[in-house]
Amino acid sequence: MSGLVIVGVDGSASSLAAVEAAAREARLRTAALEVVHAFLWPAPHAPLGPSPLGPPEGGMRNMVERLVAEAVERAGAAAPEVEVSHVVVTGEPLTVLEAQSRAAELVVVGSRGMGGFVGLMVGSTAVHLATHARSPVLVVRETARLDGPVVVGVDGSPAGDEAVEFAFQEAELRGTTLVALHAWTTWNAPLPAPPDPSEPYANPAEALGQEEERLLSEALAGHQKRHPDVVVEHKVVHGPTREALIEASRTAQLMVVGARGRGGFTGLLLGSVSQALLHHAHCPVAVVRGAAARR
Repeated sequence: MSGLVIVGVDGSASSLAAVEAAAREARLRTAALEVVHAFLWPAPHAPLGPSPLGPPEGGMRNMVERLVAEAVERAGAAAPEVEVSHVVVTGEPLTVLEAQSRAAELVVVGSRGMGGFVGLMVGSTAVHLATHARSPVLVVRETARLDGPVVVGVDGSPAGDEAVEFAFQEAELRGTTLVALHAWTTWNAPLPAPPDPSEPYANPAEALGQEEERLLSEALAGHQKRHPDVVVEHKVVHGPTREALIEASRTAQLMVVGARGRGGFTGLLLGSVSQALLHHAHCPVAVVRGAAARR
């Protein structure tokens, strides 16, 4: 067994759904799974054990042990063959998971939470990790579907190239089709060379679409050679990127995007297309940062 998948848990229903998704990801990768709970200890003199006036199973320490045990049990039920460990780390959850991501192939979190991950909502932990983690981050928005394609947003940028590779790997592991989607508008499409230099702006309307088709094919070519068994559907959409990807997520089992991009995904930053997907996608969303950004 090689590799490590990490899942952040806090006892919420969202984090337990993330545990199940993380267990399946670990099984696909033949990787180990580590359940991580970040715990902010109370004031120095506050009792961690049960109160003398309360039930023996009370107290913060017992609560943490129960929620971690439930998460480990849920992981074992979802993927019995996966080696599952757990750790309770003292510290602020965002900082803890970012540090844990340095040793992981993938970090998985739910989109909302409570308890140890107070206020775990899209816009806090999920977005923070997608922005700063050293590994890809999978945010589980809804109950993950086990059918449908993997969809990847492609813009042809060097920053987005690792997201494309990650998507090919996921499609290969899952044994499903990869839909490579590139959205463009007349405002962000690179202009091809004009057919008549004397009329530099006289490009026929279809020339822009052909240029976008070429960009998508070139962005996929090297990855297709490395993953020849993956069936790829090229999808070029003339329209807004966010809407195109959100619509594609309705039938997908996974959506993959880069953290930054250009071209059809001009200004692809968390807070733009990626954040829109974290808020509105109908399937889990993986955000993959490029190597330069991780450094």
